[in-house]
Amino acid sequence: MTLTLTVSDDVRALAPGFTHVAVEAHGLVNGPSSEAGSALLDGAARRLAVRLNGRAPHEDPHMAAWRETYTAFGSKPSRTRNSAEALAKRALSGAGLPRINLLVDLYNAISVAHLIPVGGEDVDRIEGGMRLIRATGEEDFVTVAGGEETVEHPDAGEVVWRDDAGVTCRRWNWRQGPRTRLTERTTSGIFLLESLAPMPVAEVTAAAAELAELLAKFSPGADIAVRAPESSA
Repeated sequence: MTLTLTVSDDVRALAPGFTHVAVEAHGLVNGPSSEAGSALLDGAARRLAVRLNGRAPHEDPHMAAWRETYTAFGSKPSRTRNSAEALAKRALSGAGLPRINLLVDLYNAISVAHLIPVGGEDVDRIEGGMRLIRATGEEDFVTVAGGEETVEHPDAGEVVWRDDAGVTCRRWNWRQGPRTRLTERTTSGIFLLESLAPMPVAEVTAAAAELAELLAKFSPGADIAVRAPESSA
């Protein structure tokens, strides 16, 4: 079954250069972080360093475009960085990239290597389709703070991903909620790669193909489909 993904007209108007490519996979095998996954993350950090050639991540034209878009919907991009910039910053620091679980490590490696925000959601935990909208401020975002489950609400006008149960990711691709995240029990996932102009659509499409190849390598026999790019242009 194909998960429905829709982008609202007001988000398209906010970011006319927005493109997303989805990779949907069923029959996945997840597990703890492995040596092979760690090697991919280390390789992605090296690819990132070559790509940036001494620049800070926010100086990359694609990351600069995300900063402009975050500012346009009222977020402070230096405080709430998009997921790709945040990972890139860690990759270039002494801390290095986190190891979460195999599936998360795979899509984080693609995100860092290509400087593209990539998110992964457990299809079996999503209620209804997923929608990218500008929030009213009344939506529920269930998260964890201090070890306790708590409910937050996005700012009015904030761009969020949501399903029928509530917000799944705040500030477009800044913070994912725990309800739909990929765990070691995940067998079906949707991976969303998001880009803005000036990144060529061909580059985000190539990154999605690379992710699909990795998923097939680590989950032989999985049913994996790369959807055609959907653009706001």
